[in-house]
Amino acid sequence: MSRISIAAPHLSVEAVKEKIKLAGSYWERQKWLVIYNALVDPRNATEIARHTGVSVGTVHKVISQYNRKGTTSLSTPGKGGRRNQYLTLEQEKEFLASFKIKAIKGEIATTAEIKLAYEQLVGQTVHKTTIYRLLKRHEWQKIVLRQSCSQVNLQEQEDFKKLPTRGRKDFRY
Repeated sequence: MSRISIAAPHLSVEAVKEKIKLAGSYWERQKWLVIYNALVDPRNATEIARHTGVSVGTVHKVISQYNRKGTTSLSTPGKGGRRNQYLTLEQEKEFLASFKIKAIKGEIATTAEIKLAYEQLVGQTVHKTTIYRLLKRHEWQKIVLRQSCSQVNLQEQEDFKKLPTRGRKDFRY
């Protein structure tokens, strides 16, 4: 016989029902459904998982966290996001502002220069991809004019433009 999953009575059944109704996301609602099932009808984790539509491992994890930490364990920030950041977005904007002033004056800021300044600010070394992601996040890009060839023959270019398109006259973008 398998082990019965029982949730600790941190909240009443009515309070858990209210949490299910007020859940902000799908996963938060599923977690509260697991707790509700473990409070109202304690049974093995396989049956609770089948009834709530989650995996057996999720049932074990949710009930264990709820029993140890209480209600705060179920209100996690969720998946994704910038949890391991060196600086907040506002701090990054302030950091890049000095380089923007230099760019307006016509000076070029290299990624090596930005990387050194960033490392001094955060107090540790960072990988170069951190700087590239920082610049992409704030929509910085290197804009360079196309160089023209010194051996350009303008007459040949104009003659080339006048060549027929070989039966594709009706083709349009």
